[in-house]
Amino acid sequence: MSNIFDDDSIRIDKLQLGPYGTNTYIVVCNTTSESLVVDAPAEADTIINSLHGTKPRYILLTHDHMDHIGALAELRKRMKIPLAAHAADSSGISPSPEIPVSDGDTITLGDLMFTVLHTPGHTPGGICFHTGKHLFSGDTLFPGGPGKTWGPDAFRQIMETIKTKILVLPDDTHIYPGHGETTVLKKEREEIDIFNSRPHSPNLCGDVLWLSS
Repeated sequence: MSNIFDDDSIRIDKLQLGPYGTNTYIVVCNTTSESLVVDAPAEADTIINSLHGTKPRYILLTHDHMDHIGALAELRKRMKIPLAAHAADSSGISPSPEIPVSDGDTITLGDLMFTVLHTPGHTPGGICFHTGKHLFSGDTLFPGGPGKTWGPDAFRQIMETIKTKILVLPDDTHIYPGHGETTVLKKEREEIDIFNSRPHSPNLCGDVLWLSS
């Protein structure tokens, strides 16, 4: 586990778990010690041990791909805290999430408030969680490109949601993706502008990179 942000109000730790190195984030309100987990890819014991000394309140799920939910059932069974997920990505989750969320909903953790951003494209129910200058982007936005899409309509959808939900945030917003390293919105915005300045095939989809696709 590595600490990637810590100030008077919020602490963010990152774990890379499972065969795909999926990121799990432990977020703690530093004034109340309440905590939550963003995604549960694998190794429930590791996640639970990482919460030691905090007061776990929620599990937040960015989307329902297997590399993000491998430990979800065990984590829910053992921790008995509510799961928040979008309905469009909940059909295969049993029992159903205790907190079904939609775009614009909020979740309070101590003195912190997280806003749900519905960002479909990678999956129909993909969501990001925004609090202060921090965005947990799941597989919607990575350093250097959007999440993988499986058709041109889905690619256009993810680009539209990035434009209308993420690029409206301040430049100094920290982006915590579902895989890989943290980035900052200013850098991604500059690269997206370069991408948008070039022509692209109407059939573009898949693994797209801002600077080379």
